[in-house]
Amino acid sequence: MSNYYLPFGLPVPVPEHDGLSKPYWDGLRKETIMVQRNPRTGVYQFPPQWICHDTQTFDVEWVAVEPKGVIYSWTRAGHPVHPALKDACPYIVVVVELPHAGGVRMLGNLLGDPRQTFRIGTPVESVFEHHNDSEPKFTLLQWRVSERC
Repeated sequence: MSNYYLPFGLPVPVPEHDGLSKPYWDGLRKETIMVQRNPRTGVYQFPPQWICHDTQTFDVEWVAVEPKGVIYSWTRAGHPVHPALKDACPYIVVVVELPHAGGVRMLGNLLGDPRQTFRIGTPVESVFEHHNDSEPKFTLLQWRVSERC
C-alpha cells in the first residue's frame, strides 16, 4: 500500500538541466514554497523565468511564501492522462492562487475524497508529499481544503 496520493509509475519531477527551477524543488524538500520576486518592484512570478516579467531584467530573487492559498480553478479528472493513473480516477486537479504572493498560481492535486464538494475561493493549505524511496528523492506539493477557514 502506497502512502502517496498518486500511484507509482509516473515520471519523477526534477529541476530542468539549466537549474532554473532548482530553488523551487529544493524548497519543497524543506517544506517551503519558493517563488520568484523582483527585488526592486516586489512583483512575484511563477513558474520560474530567467527574467522579471515586469521589468525584463535579470534581477530575480527567490523568496519563501506562505503555504496556503485559495482555489482559483479546478477539474475532476475522470479519465487517466497517463497509464499509471488508470486506477487512480477520479482525482481533483486544482489551480491554487496565492493571494499573499501577488496572486501567483500553482497547479496541484486536491487531497481527500475525490467526490468532495468545494467552490472557487475555498481556502487550501499545502501538503508536502516526500518521495524518499525514489531516485532522485523529491517532494510534491499537494493541497487540501483548510480546516481553519
